[in-house]
Amino acid sequence: MSTRPSSEQPGEQPSISDEELEAFLREAAEGGGAAAAPKEPSARARMVARRLREQGDAAPPGWRTGPTWEETQGRTRRRRRLGAAIGVLLTVGLAVVAIRPSLVLDHLPGGDDASPSASAAPLAGDGPTLDAPFRGSPARSWAEGEDAIELPAAKAVGDMSEKDVELALRRTKELLVAANLDPEVRRGGHPEKALSLLDPEQPDMLPDARRSLRSPDREHDPVNLFTRFDPDEVRPVGDVVKVRGTMTYEAGKPGQVRVRADYTFVYPVVKAEPGADRVSRTIVRRELTLLLSDPARWTATPGKLQVERYDAAFFNVACENEGGFLHPSFPTTAPTAHPPTGETHDPYDRDTPLGEVVEGQDCGTVTRS
Repeated sequence: MSTRPSSEQPGEQPSISDEELEAFLREAAEGGGAAAAPKEPSARARMVARRLREQGDAAPPGWRTGPTWEETQGRTRRRRRLGAAIGVLLTVGLAVVAIRPSLVLDHLPGGDDASPSASAAPLAGDGPTLDAPFRGSPARSWAEGEDAIELPAAKAVGDMSEKDVELALRRTKELLVAANLDPEVRRGGHPEKALSLLDPEQPDMLPDARRSLRSPDREHDPVNLFTRFDPDEVRPVGDVVKVRGTMTYEAGKPGQVRVRADYTFVYPVVKAEPGADRVSRTIVRRELTLLLSDPARWTATPGKLQVERYDAAFFNVACENEGGFLHPSFPTTAPTAHPPTGETHDPYDRDTPLGEVVEGQDCGTVTRS
C-alpha cells in the first residue's frame, strides 16, 4: 500500500514537517491528547507512527480481524483485515473490525437516532471504571438488555397473517438475545438456544455454525453470529449490556415474512486477572435479515428462522483472530505488530448503513470507545 496521502501529489511538500508531526504524536501518547492535532493526511500520520514504532517509541497494540464475506451458495469467501493504531485525534488506538455483508442464501429450496459526531477518546478521568463502566460513552443513556429490543406492532403483510408476523418478530428477538445477551454465551459458552431457533432445512447454515463453534478458524468464526469472549482472557464488568437498534418487517416472496434487525451492543470488560480494574468496552453492531417461511409453500420447519443475510462490525477488539472469541483491546504503550490501514469510524454512529462501514475496509481505528 502506498504511504502517499491521496491529497498529496509527487513533488508536493507536506503541510508540516516530520519533526513537527513526530513531536505531536509523542505529546499525544504522553500527555493525554491535549495538544491540537496538526492538519495532516491520515496516511502520512500512519507513516510517521510506523517510524516511531520502529524506533521503539510508544504505540498502541495490534488488534484483531475476521473473515469479511461468506456465501453458502457457491461458498465463495474473501477476507479483509481491520485493526488499530495511533490516529492524530486519539491518545491511543482503538480497533474497528468489520465482517463484510454476508449473503447466506440466494434462494430457498422448495418455493417459487441521530448520529453522534466523531470525537476524541475520553481523557483520563472521564473513561469507564468498575463502578461506572459506561462513563464517557453515549451508551450510558441507552436501554439495557433484552428490554431494549422492542418489537414493532405486527400487521398482516402479503399473504402472511398478523400471527405469522408476530411470530417472526418474536423469534428474531429471541435469536438476538440468545446470540448476544445470554450471559453463558458471552462467557464463551455454547449458543444452543440461538442454534435451536435456526431452521435445519436451510442448506449449510446450521452445519457451518456448528463447525465454527467446534473448530474455529479464519474461515469459520462463530463471532460472525454469536458474541463470545474468552473467559480466560476477560470477564464482564457487571451484568449490564447496553443496546440500541431497530427492527422492521416486510412481505418476502409468497409465503414469507422478512425481518430486518440492526442493533448495537456495548460490553464492558476487564482482564481476567486478580485485581484487574482497567475497563475496556467492546462494541458490536449487527444487521440480520431473517425469513419465516410457510412450510406449506417452502421447505421449511414451522417456527424456525432462515438467515438471508448477516453483517457485523466489531469495535475496540484485536485484529488477529483465534479461538472463536472476540478479544477486547486495552490501551497500552506496547508496539503493535499489525498497524491499521483503514478509515476511522465512530462506533456509536447508527445513521451510516453498516454496509458502508465495512465495505472495502482494512484495519481501521475508532474515535471513541
